Amino acid sequence: MAELGSAGIVFETQRRVEFADTDMAGVVHFSRFFVYMEEAEHAFLRSRGLSVVMYYHGQELGWPRVAASCEYFRPAFFEDVLTIRLTLAKVGRKSLTYTAEFYRNADLIARGQMTTCCCLMHPDRQMTPTELPAELRERLLSPAQHYPS
Repeated sequence: MAELGSAGIVFETQRRVEFADTDMAGVVHFSRFFVYMEEAEHAFLRSRGLSVVMYYHGQELGWPRVAASCEYFRPAFFEDVLTIRLTLAKVGRKSLTYTAEFYRNADLIARGQMTTCCCLMHPDRQMTPTELPAELRERLLSPAQHYPS
């Protein structure tokens, strides 16, 4: 079983900046970087046969965010292709912490972080934090594989 603490699993994806992502100055609106982080997280989870909302042994699991932040170093613009380097930085008993670095070519333009909590999703939409199942922990910490959709 993988140990708790630093994971250091890195996943990269790319995203083209759409016109709707920009503000009146033609610069990517700060809030879109949170969307890009979430899209990268979803792609990372899919690469391991997981999802942000999934059924595990008949119970619905979700990953609500408990913290998110982002620092900005350079602007990004319409039609830029951004590389998002998502790192699973920490795997806790109930939580995951990701860092995300946003690059345009070799230039680091932003850096963000988000923490999610593994929760049981109840029919009334209430959520209860729960320990990360060992099988899911192993998938998160293993190299990406091809899983059926």
